[in-house]
Amino acid sequence: MPIDVAADVIANQPLSADYNVLALAAPAIAAASAPGQFVMIKANAPALNDPLLRRPFSVFEILRGADGTRTGISILSKRIGVSTQLLYDARPGQRMACLGPLGRPFTIVEPPTEAWIVAGGVGLAPFATLAEHLRARGVHSTLFYGARRAADLFYLDFFRALDVELVLTTEDGSAGERGRVVAPLDRRLSSRSPTAPVMIYACGPERMLAATAQTAMKYGRPCQVSVERIMGCGLGGCYSCVVPMRGDDGGAHHVRSCLAGPVLAGDQILWD
Repeated sequence: MPIDVAADVIANQPLSADYNVLALAAPAIAAASAPGQFVMIKANAPALNDPLLRRPFSVFEILRGADGTRTGISILSKRIGVSTQLLYDARPGQRMACLGPLGRPFTIVEPPTEAWIVAGGVGLAPFATLAEHLRARGVHSTLFYGARRAADLFYLDFFRALDVELVLTTEDGSAGERGRVVAPLDRRLSSRSPTAPVMIYACGPERMLAATAQTAMKYGRPCQVSVERIMGCGLGGCYSCVVPMRGDDGGAHHVRSCLAGPVLAGDQILWD
């Protein structure tokens, strides 16, 4: 069951002019969270009930005390509207409504399967905790991470410390390979033995997810995608987050990504 708490802001770290990492004291949510799950957060403007609804954010990090006890969570946010502006401007001690953990998490593989993680922009958010779990299981991980420019590539040292191999791309060529992140993924898959097991994990813009899922299907590889949808409640009541899926009969049906996802099988989503 999700837990509804009033979470105090512990810290707010700006990463750039648009991105920040917000740390919240939410030990009960942290204790119950698994990689790929999300929370619904509401930060009201002073003296106003604006915005009215909570907004979904992937659990980015699990915060721990000196004894290893889970003490809170962090979220990675990009400033694009009223809600994310309030999160960007939040100060320590400010209290926010936080509901979670919600949704279906990633299925975590075991060796000898390798994990190939594909992240675009703020789609990096669910992968910090995933990388920690993969390393704890001894799984070799590669992060294919794409952004518009070098300044939008974050937490690289964090992933390096977990022995994650980094494959970087930027649209302007200021870091890594110039172009889209799916290109090096395709090349790596094309040179990989079909008998060598790989699980692909992806989160990012819809077009990137579609391209990643289609590339995985081309090479017969499984792919778990974390979809991004507008959500009004996070509990399945508002039906604002539906995703078209392929049914067993070949026809289409819709699932609520807050309940069936946000992690879904890439080859079952109807991308067109």
